[in-house]
Amino acid sequence: MNKNTYLPKVDEIKRKWHLINAEGKVLGRLAVEIADLLRGKKKVFYTNFLDCGDFVVVINAKSILLTGNKLQQKNYFTYSGYPGGAKLTPYSVLMEKSPQKALMAAVKGMLPKNKLADKQLKRLKVYKDGAHKHGAQFAKKEEVKNA
Repeated sequence: MNKNTYLPKVDEIKRKWHLINAEGKVLGRLAVEIADLLRGKKKVFYTNFLDCGDFVVVINAKSILLTGNKLQQKNYFTYSGYPGGAKLTPYSVLMEKSPQKALMAAVKGMLPKNKLADKQLKRLKVYKDGAHKHGAQFAKKEEVKNA
């Protein structure tokens, strides 16, 4: 019996495209599902130190929900690196202005804190409304996943 663990080669990894409609979905629960797809955690040959995840396209980001009082109480924090360069933006303002940033920040927080996360995050495409420019990837079959 062979006791060696199978590790896929980089050229053996096949990446699929997933289209997720975020309308009416809760931010945190949606971010968990997206992070799992980006990392490839549901694949048989998942290995934490290999980049074996898929591409994810999210549409209707403007319709993402936050539960409880998070819309008023939760803040988005950025820091420029300079003294006095801290900015706190309430999520109510952030969701009106740029809901893509809110989803990207939530997904980034659920990915590992290493160089691999940057590669995985580049495969996430978030759009404010229903229009996206990745129609060629879904031309064979329109697979809309209701998270």
